[in-house]
Amino acid sequence: MGLLVDPFSSGARVFVLWCCLFGLVFGSTLGSKVRHFKWEVEYIYHSPDCLEHVVMGINGQFPGPTIRAVAGDTVVVELTNKLHTEGVVIHWHGIRQLGTPWADGTASISQCAINPGETFVYRFKVDKAGTYFYHGHYGMQRSAGLYGSLIVEVEEGKKEPFHYDGEFNLLLSDWWHKNVHEQEVDLSSKPFRWIGEPQTLLINGRGQYNCSLAAHVSDSPSTPCKFRGNEQCAPQILHVQPNKTYRLRVASTTALASLNLAIGNHKMTVVEADGNYLHPFTVDDIDVYSGESYSVLFNTDQNPSKNYWISVSVRGRQPGTPQGLTILNYRTVSASKLPQSPPPVAPLWNNYTHSKSFTTKLRSLAGTPTPPPTHNRRILLLNTQNLINGFTKWAINNISLSLPATPYLGAIKHRLRNAFDKTPPPATFPSKYDVMNPASNSNSTYGSGVYMFNYGETVDVILQNANALAANTSEIHPWHLHGHDFWVLGYGEGRFRDGHDDAKFNLKDPPARNTAVIFPYGWTALRFIADNPGVWAFHCHIEPHLHMGMGVVFAEAVHRVGKIPDEALACGLTAKMFRGKKRN
Repeated sequence: MGLLVDPFSSGARVFVLWCCLFGLVFGSTLGSKVRHFKWEVEYIYHSPDCLEHVVMGINGQFPGPTIRAVAGDTVVVELTNKLHTEGVVIHWHGIRQLGTPWADGTASISQCAINPGETFVYRFKVDKAGTYFYHGHYGMQRSAGLYGSLIVEVEEGKKEPFHYDGEFNLLLSDWWHKNVHEQEVDLSSKPFRWIGEPQTLLINGRGQYNCSLAAHVSDSPSTPCKFRGNEQCAPQILHVQPNKTYRLRVASTTALASLNLAIGNHKMTVVEADGNYLHPFTVDDIDVYSGESYSVLFNTDQNPSKNYWISVSVRGRQPGTPQGLTILNYRTVSASKLPQSPPPVAPLWNNYTHSKSFTTKLRSLAGTPTPPPTHNRRILLLNTQNLINGFTKWAINNISLSLPATPYLGAIKHRLRNAFDKTPPPATFPSKYDVMNPASNSNSTYGSGVYMFNYGETVDVILQNANALAANTSEIHPWHLHGHDFWVLGYGEGRFRDGHDDAKFNLKDPPARNTAVIFPYGWTALRFIADNPGVWAFHCHIEPHLHMGMGVVFAEAVHRVGKIPDEALACGLTAKMFRGKKRN
């Protein structure tokens, strides 16, 4: 029977109003696009730092293709694994995966690894404009070169809260000559073998190992680089016009190195972090930790008859890696004219006062959401280096994460027993633990338990750093949360004092991030709302640290997750469950 409506009735007026509203919503949906990509992941020969190596590429490219989309668009990536002997997944770093937790790209957490020869389709919505990237999240494939940029523009009709005349994108990474599989064996050996510092820093996949762009202004002997311009390791020069304002998007997918970025003679105004707008502030240089992204504005107001260095330097570790360099070229002068002054000198690697000064300047832009005033739940996560049967590991609250064979998302959704440890990890650590000295007992244990949150809970996470196995040693750890942004409420020295240090929290304008750093012997306080049903990794973004167990798993309201594609769960106990249903 058809729908008959009296055009003059009150019900009709409501119906017409409803249709108008539906039209507005549907019209806005029509304005968004579905962007399709067909990718093949395989090993290729490439020369990232002028020496040929085997790298992990996408469609023959290194780094992988840049995805550009508009907020509200749907991205569809048809990913085929052509690695022959290993699985693969891709994580879309910073994309919250609202309603699509199976597309997060975390092996053993949101999906099974894609087997050689198989194809998996990632389909997700990019809901928020910002500077993002993607990378492998299986084993140490990010270290092998599996990464690329993901840029989301503001939707049509909206404007960003700042003006610029043009933009550039810098994806920063570090590069080893030792292959990733050998690195993995090193980290899992007894006695422990550290992988060492990277040989080269890469800017958009390009660096120079056996020569220096700045040899002519260097005090140390080095070979000048001689490029024709078509070499895979030749720098990508940034060409600018005088008296303009440019946006520089910067993201770090480093496996180990914390970095400092500077532009010779040019100040930078920081306006975005991890896809969230900031109250603008101006600096000479910025610290960028692994997993972080920024947008900065700079004015081309310097002498237009000169070119200028863009430099990337190691921070937080005693540098064993030369600066990464490229050139800011004013189009009024030849791009081949090298700057005649040395590259910017970075702050000392262990000048944490400088690092903290920059980090504490980050404030959210006025008018952006602020955190709830109180928390429903708080967990304190102690970061320690430990031993398990003589093997060196990293642990959180004395548990080193060991991922299960069945993805958590499928195991929890289908209520499978024995898929992972049912006992939740500890929510805190002993009150007498001395974070300033090596532990009296450094032994730890493996675990695969999950922190379970109720839907809508406000959760505080206190990241607590501590002394490592060696005396007088505490490292920087950038922590990344999947599926969420969090508010960074504050930082502090020494051990966090529950109920006392809360008074230091910034609840007025804390920055929203997806990655935050904890400094040596310090703590960092985060707050987020558990409002995205799914299972989400929360881990140190330093690749070897995660490989050694430095992470936890959060699950929230998995019963609210819709149907999960079977292909995402075609391994472990979920695969057996599917086979059993087919037989029946």
